Amino acid sequence: MDFRLVALERWLGAEIPAISFTLAPASEDASFRRYFRASLADGRSLIVMDAPPATEDCRPFVRVAHLLRDAGLNAPQVLAEDFLQGFLLLTDLGTATYLETLNEGNAADLFQDATDALLRWQLATRKGELPRYDGALLRREMNLFPEWYLSRHLGLSLSDDQKNDLERSFSLLAGSALAQPAVYVHRDYMPRNLMVCDPNPGVLDFQDAVEGPISYDMVSLLRDAFISWDEERVLDWTARYWGQAKKVQLPVNADFSEFWRSFEWMGLQRHLKVLGIFARLNYRDGKPKYLRDMPRFVGYARAVAGRYGALAPLARLLDDLERP
Repeated sequence: MDFRLVALERWLGAEIPAISFTLAPASEDASFRRYFRASLADGRSLIVMDAPPATEDCRPFVRVAHLLRDAGLNAPQVLAEDFLQGFLLLTDLGTATYLETLNEGNAADLFQDATDALLRWQLATRKGELPRYDGALLRREMNLFPEWYLSRHLGLSLSDDQKNDLERSFSLLAGSALAQPAVYVHRDYMPRNLMVCDPNPGVLDFQDAVEGPISYDMVSLLRDAFISWDEERVLDWTARYWGQAKKVQLPVNADFSEFWRSFEWMGLQRHLKVLGIFARLNYRDGKPKYLRDMPRFVGYARAVAGRYGALAPLARLLDDLERP
């Protein structure tokens, strides 16, 4: 028996005692959270989050939801909360994700909406509201790459020279990230977490938000885990964001070429982290579906590392690791 689901149904019945409902799975993510869609007898639908307190904390979700909504973004409204049991009742943003909806004909419009929302989010930044995306966190994330991807997934042990090359590359990537102006960062601002709705987009999966590098969310949007775009289009969309950011006086670098380098290096940090996370999801958490998207991230990482002389040791390492 699913005892948490039984407890969730009992809790929801107490929150909406005068209305009958049925529950159906709505979605799941890489964490231990689950989401159910409650279809109410009066025709409405709501979302119920199940976040086991032993592994998940609902409070950051609630705090960031308020920050997003205060910034004018379409995030779910928290209607009821039970932190002790790990249950939240939320408004429903629908079923149409960007990932499922994007195509050649609508991509420009959908990404423009996402860019507009991102600018509002960044402009709302207030110091001290969110944890800092500091050097320690950046390093912990990148260390997932050798621990879970190289060692556990590929079964490789690095030589001393390879370890030194990787460490120097990590230092460069962390230094670049920390040198960027700090704004609110969603941290998973990607098509799977954006909903096509009115107002567009709806924003989900934001509980890990931090204050950090200004390029982070834009590179998450355009160099995604599950869908890729040609480099010319990524460059054009990034330049449009940069132009709009300057116009509204966000602290982007005045030189687009410098912003583009920071964007690429920030993406590389994220790609190395995600390779480690995807391997960990398989071997530790029993979620193998993420393995099929690893080659996309390896491709992103090799392309970026190969474009910059300072990252040539990392490019060589990635080439060596991927040889049969």
